[in-house]
Amino acid sequence: MDLIVTSDGVMHAGECTYTCAIGRGGFLRDKREGDGATPVGTFYLKKVYYRPDRLPENLSVPETNLPVQALSSQDGWCDDPTDSAYNQMVTLPFAPSHEKMWRDDGLYDVVIEISHNDDPPIPGAGSAVFIHVAKPGYAPTEGCVALAKPDLLEILKSASTDSQIVIQPPAGSF
Repeated sequence: MDLIVTSDGVMHAGECTYTCAIGRGGFLRDKREGDGATPVGTFYLKKVYYRPDRLPENLSVPETNLPVQALSSQDGWCDDPTDSAYNQMVTLPFAPSHEKMWRDDGLYDVVIEISHNDDPPIPGAGSAVFIHVAKPGYAPTEGCVALAKPDLLEILKSASTDSQIVIQPPAGSF
């Protein structure tokens, strides 16, 4: 199953449609670190990370055909373009710039890693571009695509390593 994200804040997944948030910088073909934009393109879904203490009571692990890894408070993601671990999971404490994956705000309760800038990572071309849980009111992200947690968990049920996210720019914008 592919996920199609359009500029009107909608994700199409098979026959279903979900509201989603995109980056505060809109869509860009040439994503750069810190621009707040969601990268245009087609990316594979790679892996799911989750907080075991934040899943619904009836769920011990997200239901999916993707690889799954429980997060711990020592997990981070390097966003320092000058570091060799750029755009990769790291163990905290970690001196270079990074994001904490174990967040208090709930945004990374469930996270899908996508294949953006990963083979190999190009310094400065954007890091930590995920599909994750949306803020209240679907406020813009820092460049990710975000969904309500129940919608994200529902999409995961049909996701596999053959699944892709297709991020489409507004018509006539490029």
